[in-house]
Amino acid sequence: MTSMQAAFWVIAMLVAMALLFDFMNGFHDAANSIATVVSTGVLKPTQAVAFAAFFNFVAIFIFHLSVAATVGKGIAQPGVVDTHVVFGALAGAITWNLITWYYGIPSSSSHALIGGIVGAVIAKAGAGALVSTGLVRTIIFIFVSPLLGFLFGSLMMVLVAWVCRRMTPSKVDRWFRRLQLVSAGAYSLGHGGNDAQKTIGIIWMLLIATGYAAAEDKSPASWVIVCCYAAIGAGTMFGGWRIVKTMGQKITKLKPVGGFCAETGGAITLFLATALGVPVSTTHTITGAIVGVGSVQRLSAVRWGVAGNIVWAWVLTIPASAFVAAIGYWVSLQLFA
Repeated sequence: MTSMQAAFWVIAMLVAMALLFDFMNGFHDAANSIATVVSTGVLKPTQAVAFAAFFNFVAIFIFHLSVAATVGKGIAQPGVVDTHVVFGALAGAITWNLITWYYGIPSSSSHALIGGIVGAVIAKAGAGALVSTGLVRTIIFIFVSPLLGFLFGSLMMVLVAWVCRRMTPSKVDRWFRRLQLVSAGAYSLGHGGNDAQKTIGIIWMLLIATGYAAAEDKSPASWVIVCCYAAIGAGTMFGGWRIVKTMGQKITKLKPVGGFCAETGGAITLFLATALGVPVSTTHTITGAIVGVGSVQRLSAVRWGVAGNIVWAWVLTIPASAFVAAIGYWVSLQLFA
């Protein structure tokens, strides 16, 4: 096998690895889209995952690739990225996703990937090789996205309570069982639009680094886009039931009206972030929205201990995945040198 052929197969392996991460992202984050509709009984689990997967893929026709551009060009200096950096980044993200999925912790696949890129880049060239503007904006939104989810979710709950103040509880429940399908579809659109683009971004980064794409290209090849949206939809089809239980039941008990408000608040946040090109965490966003809805009803409706444990997982995600990515970078040097 010639060196050119060997390089091609390494790139093909890394693309497959990235699509595996994308599949796991859908699998890991399926709970974000379907936890509320499952916990409120609006859809059965099998119906909910098919519903969410459909809207994950349909997002390909809705959103521009601004998030992919941020991940592909806005986190690391282009000249630093190589196959070893990409391998380390994906190894860190996939490892952290597996750990948090096993323990049922709704951590962020998005920030695991960002942490992976950061760790691998620092291992190769130090912190100076990072693009501070893209990284700082992403870190800021670790805190902003759940706060916006909380704000929009609680505001939706207050607005709905005022609009429906003269309606009987049974009528409210009946109406919002139907409306929750709309809000769940919107949230799944936002989930697919923001999360699939992160994998598009890292494959784009790889193709630029290896000469299969030009840095001045405004978008990657169509096959990259279609494969990434298909992979996240397929992952959602399989679902992550451990995390569904945490998101839908352990934080606060939701009725259809609460599920509608949480999903709508989360969807607004994701649509806004995707339009701005910021790779946010869908997990952080929907958790903030659920807590916002629960706290409007009464503060005791939220299990703050569970929410606190989730916050600790958020804090640890980037440094933990960065540490594993640095090790992955070193392993890659030994395997593919």
